[in-house]
Amino acid sequence: MIRLAKIIEIPMILAITKACAKDMIRQNIFQWNEEYPSKDAFENDIKRNELYVFISDDTIIGCMVLTPTMDTEYIPINWLTVNDDNLYIHRLAIHPEKQGKGFAQILMDFAEQFAIDNKYISIRLDTFSKNARNQKFYEIRGFKRLGEIHFPKQSEFPFYCYERLCKK
Repeated sequence: MIRLAKIIEIPMILAITKACAKDMIRQNIFQWNEEYPSKDAFENDIKRNELYVFISDDTIIGCMVLTPTMDTEYIPINWLTVNDDNLYIHRLAIHPEKQGKGFAQILMDFAEQFAIDNKYISIRLDTFSKNARNQKFYEIRGFKRLGEIHFPKQSEFPFYCYERLCKK
């Protein structure tokens, strides 16, 4: 089941993202760290009704943010569509113990249907340039890589920006 997150669930959500960060670091993927994702970011996501959790067997195993708000870092990107009515995905995570079982696919199916149901023209996201697994995951789903941005607090390496048009 996928539903909006509750403020009392932030510790569980942070436990998932911290486990993901440790798992990525073990693979020499320095995408997330102690500063990101943060408790403050998740609190703001919940206040805006943009943080979703994935529940399996009565346990939160994943999360993602669905927002219509474009981060300023995205402004220089030459997107496929105009900067209007776009859905942005951030902080998608599945606990490492649950990865490889299709749960991220289910989250993305949810996000894509959410975008269609809410009349967004496209879905946009970014992923770390050193995370080939994520890049392949999004590209197989039809996302096009369009440019790169930098988050200096996260990494010296760029993040690739992707967009996919919504199917009508």
